[in-house]
Amino acid sequence: MWAISAIGQNTESHNVSGSLREDLQRALAEQDAAQKRSAQFEEKAQKSKAEADKAANRMAALAAHIQQAEAGRAAAQARSALIGRERRRLDARLAEKQRPIVQLTSALQQIGRRPVALSVLQPGSVKDMVYLRAMLSAAMPRIHDQTSDLRSEIAHSRALRREAEDAARLLKAQEDRLLKRRQSLAALELRQRDAAEQAKGSASREANRALALGERARDLDMLVGELDRAGALRRRLAALPGPVLRPAHPSQARSPAQTAPPFEQAALSAPKPYMLPVDGRLVSGFGAMGDAGRARNLTLAPHEGAQIVAPAAGRVGFAGPYQGYGRIVIIEHAGGWTSVVTGLGRTAVQVGDRVRAGMPLGTAPSGHDRHISVELRRDGEAVNPLRFVSR
Repeated sequence: MWAISAIGQNTESHNVSGSLREDLQRALAEQDAAQKRSAQFEEKAQKSKAEADKAANRMAALAAHIQQAEAGRAAAQARSALIGRERRRLDARLAEKQRPIVQLTSALQQIGRRPVALSVLQPGSVKDMVYLRAMLSAAMPRIHDQTSDLRSEIAHSRALRREAEDAARLLKAQEDRLLKRRQSLAALELRQRDAAEQAKGSASREANRALALGERARDLDMLVGELDRAGALRRRLAALPGPVLRPAHPSQARSPAQTAPPFEQAALSAPKPYMLPVDGRLVSGFGAMGDAGRARNLTLAPHEGAQIVAPAAGRVGFAGPYQGYGRIVIIEHAGGWTSVVTGLGRTAVQVGDRVRAGMPLGTAPSGHDRHISVELRRDGEAVNPLRFVSR
C-alpha cells in the first residue's frame, strides 16, 4: 500500500513539474512573439508620416512591450517554481541519505566519550572496542564510496540555491520593467484621452446611444446584432456617391457609374492582421461542448492585470460593463466582420474610437476567475478566429 502511495505521489509530482515546464515554454514563446510585434510596430511608427498613424503605432508598440514584460514575468515565475520544486525534492532525498551517516556519527561519538578506565573494568569491553575499530577501519572506504553521490547532491543543492537567487533577481527586474511600461502606457492613454476630449463632437452622443442599446438588448447576441445592423447602415451611407453638380445642359446629364460598394468587396476577406487579444492558457476552444452547447468563441486564462489589445483594426461600437460578461469591447471591422472581447476588468477605449491591431483595449481583472473570451463574427455568424491568427 505504501508503494502504491509513493507511486501516486511521484506521478503527481511529475505531472506538476510537466505543467510548470509547459507554462515556462508557453511564456517564453509569448515573450518572443510580443518582442517581434513591438519591433514591427516601432518600425511602422518610424515610417509613419501622419501624426495620428505615428501615435497609434507607438501605442501598439508600448502595449506589445507590456505583453513582452508580462510573459517575461510569467517565465521567471515558472522558472522559480521549477527550481523550488527541485530543491524540495533534493532536500528530501538528502535527508533520507544522510540518516545512516547521522546514526553512525552518533555511535562513534558515544564510543569516543566512553572512559578507557571503564572499558578495562568491564570484561570483554576492550576486546569489543578493538574489534569495532577494526570493522570501522575496514568499512571507511566503502562508506566513502557510498557517500560520494551524497556529496555530489549537496553540491547540486548549493547550485540550485544560487539559481533560485538569480531567478528571484530576474523576477524582480521583470516586475520593475512591467511597472514602468504600464506607467508609460497610462500616461500615453491620458494624453490621447485629453486630446480626444478637446476634439469631442458626436462621440458622447454615440456613447449614449450604445449605452442605451446595451440596456435594451436582452442578451449579448442581440446587442451585437443591433450593432452589426447599425454598422452596415453606416457603411452603405459611406458608399453612396457624393452630390453631382447640375450640368449646364440637362440633356447632357449622365448617371453615376455603378460600382460594387467597398464594404462588399472587403467582405471577401477577414481583417488582417488578426491576433489574440491577450496571452494566456487556452481554457476552451471554438466549437468546444459546454453547458450552453458549442462554444462560439475562444476563452483564455491570462495573468492578473494582463494587457488586452485589439485583435484587428476597426471602430469601437461598444465599450463598458455588460451583465454576466464583465466589461466588454465590441469592434466593428471592415466588410461586416465584428470582434467581441469579454471579461475585461478595465476598458481604455470609448465608443467611436478607431483602433489598430495591437492597440490597448484595457486590462484583465484581478481575482482567481480571470477568463477573457474573443468571438469573431461575419455578418452575424461566428467564425473560428484561429483560422486568421498570425503570431
